[in-house]
Amino acid sequence: MKFQFHPHSLFITGLIFRLFISVTGSSIGINYGRVADNLPPPAQVVQFLKTLGITRIKIYDTDSDVLTAFSSSGISLTVGLPNELLSSASANQEFTDNWVKSNILGHAGVLIEAIAVGNEVPGGENTRFLVPAMENMYSSLVKCGVASSIKVSSPVQLNVLQESFPPSAGSFRSEIAEAVIAPMLNFLKQTGSYFMIDVYPFFAYESNSHEISLDYALGNGNFAGIKDPRTNLIYKSLFDAQCDAVYSAIAALGFDGIKIVVTETGWPSRGDANEIGAGAENAAAYYGNLARRVETSGGIVTPLKPGEKIDLYFFALFTEDQKPGPTSERNFGLFYPDEQPVFSVPLHREEPDSDEDSPGMTWCMANRAAGKDKIVAALNFACSEGGVDCRPIQRGGACFEPVALIAPASYVFNSYYQRHGRAYWTCHFGGAGSIVSRRPSKLI
Repeated sequence: MKFQFHPHSLFITGLIFRLFISVTGSSIGINYGRVADNLPPPAQVVQFLKTLGITRIKIYDTDSDVLTAFSSSGISLTVGLPNELLSSASANQEFTDNWVKSNILGHAGVLIEAIAVGNEVPGGENTRFLVPAMENMYSSLVKCGVASSIKVSSPVQLNVLQESFPPSAGSFRSEIAEAVIAPMLNFLKQTGSYFMIDVYPFFAYESNSHEISLDYALGNGNFAGIKDPRTNLIYKSLFDAQCDAVYSAIAALGFDGIKIVVTETGWPSRGDANEIGAGAENAAAYYGNLARRVETSGGIVTPLKPGEKIDLYFFALFTEDQKPGPTSERNFGLFYPDEQPVFSVPLHREEPDSDEDSPGMTWCMANRAAGKDKIVAALNFACSEGGVDCRPIQRGGACFEPVALIAPASYVFNSYYQRHGRAYWTCHFGGAGSIVSRRPSKLI
């Protein structure tokens, strides 16, 4: 088989050592926080996100320069109405009318999919303004004719829960359950929106490391599991347990069926001496475990809601040197401001000698649906810059097939994938590769 080499035709060229979030169209987005004095300009950030294959981001305001940079980028945004504007937004729909005209309609080339009205508000000084502000914002979107394409919600912290274990006992704090959360859920149900929740297993582990297994907090998969005595469901990941506690709390208020979106989740790569668990190795494991679940299963599902995929946003794109608080607050970023990764993702597993499939093993094979041109382009890369020895699939080689494409491509893709430790982005190949749980030879 002879290939015409066009190594630059693949966006993955030169990017395979970046990180693990380059799965175009997946349910992973990323938060683009800007509490720093050394970040690259927004236009450069947009190009960097494109390089990574990121198609969804969340920001915390509607900065004009940032929105302008994202115009016609193809990247969808969740934008934020800052907390300090909630009072005005709740008191006067004219305020939200003008805000929508200026920040949404005024940036027609930007793909805005949601507005986060406030951030982590319930229980704080702006609590009473929250739901009225959300209602006015939605009314303004309706008035401007864009309510069908833009959701309105508000991210809340996990501390809105009074009970979170076992997950089936999840409930909201009594002082906000009926006064704030129930009206918010009713609004979300009426408008077809979703419940935004920030989920950080790190904080639970940091505070209770003597009771919580690190493997459970990181979602490593080798944890035996904790049984919910009410449902008999087994939880091997604290992330899943926390999400199901939220589902249970929502159902307890009579709003079962509302979708949740995890608007922030992450693990710090550095922390103070008393911040137990903070570190690059644990951060790499946490992000990598979630990313691998999205890649292999097409999304995150939980034991309580196995048919409901959860979209999530990693926190955050960059380390932010101006954030106040403990050291961890400045070290949730996946990348430094110079766009270099903060850590690598150690996802290597030893290849078994047996020809039998083994639990937990994965392989990479060619994705037939990608089409011939994309698969050939990926072969060009893997056999040249990728460093794979492709002689076995060439004439005279042990795996040579003069007509077939999927089988030899799968041989090459899997060689590259195994060689690079089965980090899931090394099987992406611009959509030409797909991770499978059985040997490709048994699937072709």
